[in-house]
Amino acid sequence: MIEVQNTLVHEDVISENFVCNLNKCKGICCVEGDSGAPLDHAEKAILADIYPKIKHLLAPKGIAAIEAYGTSVVDEDGDLTTTCVDGNKECAYVTFENGITKCAIEKGYEQGIVDWQKPISCHLYPIRITQYPEFDVLNYDRWSICKDACTFGRELKVPVYQFLKGPLIRKYGAEWYSELEKSVSSSRDDASSSI
Repeated sequence: MIEVQNTLVHEDVISENFVCNLNKCKGICCVEGDSGAPLDHAEKAILADIYPKIKHLLAPKGIAAIEAYGTSVVDEDGDLTTTCVDGNKECAYVTFENGITKCAIEKGYEQGIVDWQKPISCHLYPIRITQYPEFDVLNYDRWSICKDACTFGRELKVPVYQFLKGPLIRKYGAEWYSELEKSVSSSRDDASSSI
């Protein structure tokens, strides 16, 4: 683990490679899984606020799910998540463009309709955050449907933390990210000097 301010970053976030390859996976992470995307409690209010503004961008079945269950739900594990359709698989905020998933929230953000890009858990994937009262732990989440992203990341030699630079800065700030880079560089220097 690497300690950066009030976080612990698992070594896999540094050592594993990852670059989303939407041409291969088609964004299947938005339509597969046991429940919706994890949300923090502030995001629940944001989703409720932006829903009327982005509703026209959603698929009819997404609208139906949100109208029936709300803009967010508590899943079977007691976690707050985005609402899903199709038996807790497809996120209600998913749209499709040329056979590839697209987040309606992000579409609204790109069009200037809303000023919130999407849930931070989506933006940070494959990093998953476990929150404790005093600190956060950042883990690399391995999911078989992301094998093409792992392969692509290895080809391009892009570690997870570099692929997710923008989302990590969004979550923790530029100073935090700079400190992470220095810690990674220092760890590599220490490793090479001990050889």
